This record gives sequence, C-alpha cells and structure tokens, in this order.
Amino acid sequence: MDRLSIIGGTPLNGRIPISGAKNSALKLMAAALLTDEPVTFHRMPNLADTRFLSELLQTLGVEVYWPKGENTCRLNAAELTSTIAPYEQVRKMRASFNVLGPLLARAGHATVSLPGGCAIGARPVDLHLKAFEAMGADLKIEEGYVKAAAIHGLKGAQIVFPFVSVGATEHAMLAATLAKGETVLENTAQEPEIADLADCLIAMGAKISGAGTATIRIEGVETLSGTEHNVMTDRIEAGTYAMAAAAAGGDVTLEDAPVEALTALVGLLRQSGVTVDADAEAHTLRIQRNGSALKATDVDTQPHPGFPTDLQAQFMALMTVADGTSIIRENIFENRFMHAPELSRLGADIQVRGREAVVKGVSGLKGAEVMATDLRASVSLVIAGLAAEGETVVNRIYHLDRGFERLEEKLTGCGANVRRRGEEDE
Repeated sequence: MDRLSIIGGTPLNGRIPISGAKNSALKLMAAALLTDEPVTFHRMPNLADTRFLSELLQTLGVEVYWPKGENTCRLNAAELTSTIAPYEQVRKMRASFNVLGPLLARAGHATVSLPGGCAIGARPVDLHLKAFEAMGADLKIEEGYVKAAAIHGLKGAQIVFPFVSVGATEHAMLAATLAKGETVLENTAQEPEIADLADCLIAMGAKISGAGTATIRIEGVETLSGTEHNVMTDRIEAGTYAMAAAAAGGDVTLEDAPVEALTALVGLLRQSGVTVDADAEAHTLRIQRNGSALKATDVDTQPHPGFPTDLQAQFMALMTVADGTSIIRENIFENRFMHAPELSRLGADIQVRGREAVVKGVSGLKGAEVMATDLRASVSLVIAGLAAEGETVVNRIYHLDRGFERLEEKLTGCGANVRRRGEEDE
C-alpha cells in the first residue's frame, strides 16, 4: 500500500493550477443518465472517486470515453441496460447512491444499494427517499437495497427539507427535471456546486431557477438533450493549497481558483496573519507568509456561504502552529475530528470535547508516522507534514487519491519535498 513521505520545513513558492471540483463532477456524471444523448465534461478531475463512478455507469449501460490521464470525459447513456446499482460498487463511494434519482426519473424504476455509513458520520439518506416519495415514488428497503418505482413517472411536488442537505438538494433536483409539473424545493443547500449542476442541467434543456438560493423551482420536461459542460474548479482543493502555503510559508499563486466561493476562508486566513491577494476577475488567489507568525483564530463550520466542513481539518492543521489558542467547532458532521490524534503525533496540542476542538499552538511540529482516516483528514496531515521538522510519513493515502489530482506533482512544483513510496521502496 502506498505511503507519502514529506520532508518538512521548506517554504512553498510557485503556481498551482486548480482542478475540476470533485463534489460537482460526481453529480454531473449522474446527470448523464437523464438523457439518451452524449454528454461531454471538460475539466473532469482524474480521481479514484470519479473513476469509480464511471465504472458504475458502465455497469448500467453507459458508454464511457475517458482516456487515462485526460480531463475530458464523454458519457453516452443511449440505452440503459440495467437499473441495478450493486453493493460491491456503491460501497466504494457514497456518491454512487445518486444514480437512484436519475434512473427513477428516466426508467421509472431502480434498485440501488444503500451506501451505509462513513468515517465522518452516518449521513443518512432519508431526506433523499422522502423527496422521491413526495414525487410519487413507491419505495421499499430490502436486504440493504432501495427498490424504487414510479411506473407512471414522477410528479412535481413541494418539498421542504427539515435541515440543509447538499446531497438531498442535488439528488431531488436531478430527479425533478423529468417529473410531470413543477417541483419546489425549500430550505435547500446553497453551495456553488449546486449552481454548477443546475447550469449543466439547464444546458441539457431543464427548466430550473433559484439554484444557489434557499428555494429552487424545477418545471419538469419530457426529455433532456446532450451538452458540453466545464466542471467548476474545486474550492476545497484551492482552500487546501492556500492553507498548505500558509502553514509552510512562502509565496504561492493558485490559478483558476473559484475566488468568490472562498470568501469565508480568505477572511479567516487574513485574521490569522496571512497575506491574501484575491483576484476574482483573474481567478487567482495569492497566498504569502514570509517569516510572520500565525495568529490563533476560531472557526465554526457552517453551510455555504459559511466556512465549509471540508476545510475544517486543514484549518486545524494550520492552527497547530499558530500563536495562541483557537477553538474549532464542527457543526455539520459528527465524528469529524479523527485527524486530531494523528496531528498530536506530530506534536500538536489538541483537546477534543464533542463537536469542539481546542487547539493550543506550539512552536513547531516534528515529523512522525501517521495514518489517514478519511479524505480531508489525510490532506490535513500533509499540511502539517509540510510545516514540521523532519520526515512525516502518511499511511493509507488511497484516501488522498479520492479527491486530490496530482497532489505530489503540484506540491513538488512549488519546492516541497514530497514523495510517494510503494512497498517496493521499503
């Protein structure tokens, strides 16, 4: 199993191009099931997760043209040969569950494995299922599978989510595009990825308004057509590299950065003593810290436009070397502080109390062997390793491969000493 070796203490200097957004790409790929015409995505990130989903789509009969290493992906669901998404594939990645809505809307029935829990919390899918029931679907759960049917088609409905859910918002929106009549989704998530999905669906012929606000309206259409779409760039990847530069020091410019989607992070970095030049027109984010001390800064994770939970672990890594004490509150997922004990192995001083972590900054971290527990936690260890003295070895980096395209290449291009090690290197 591969490991990542990081020799810390070297400032980062250079430019890093930001890839397409994983959290958007996965839902966009599911949208290709809604039409029998080809859909082409540009800036599709080459990740373990996007490749996993392409394999599942092929199981359903989708023709996939996506040469290895390329960022243009063509999906053609001209004929669905199956409406069953098996456990062996859905278990690999939670987002695979999002094929249920498109299959139900287009084919009238689907059998999809429940995704189960995950390392950062249970994340139940009951909001997804209640939305489909509101649109007239008959559902039953047997032997770990959701069996759904809407033989006469889905019908428009008014759906009020009891709490904000990105996944449920996107999934209901996908299904509603082919439902008869109008669907109104209220208390919806407002993440930029939802607007990106809506833009693609509109280009396919869907009638959607309000995406990116708390109320989304979808007027169902009979069919959707093919299209070409540029996947939005990844705000989580951009934020991660911004904090890597802040932790290691130096001068890094992020290219193709979704600047307007990172307002909450930019404000916190500036509070922390980092110089940030955000240019929304040029889509660049320049991060500078040359010798200045970091200042402890509190943060609460919130739905967009608040501080994203997917950047919480990275910000904690940054605060481990800040002057003073910072309090980090996780309001989105339970059990999302599993990186804290691993950061402590590098010398961090972190006390976790339920959904709150108290981080007392230390004068320096020292390299150690650590274990990745999930995608965002794993990259927090990379950030800490870049700031630490000596060698840090991150184990189970298959988590990193799920969400960061060419991580080592991008970091070494800015002067970092980062190397992937396989068993043959031991």
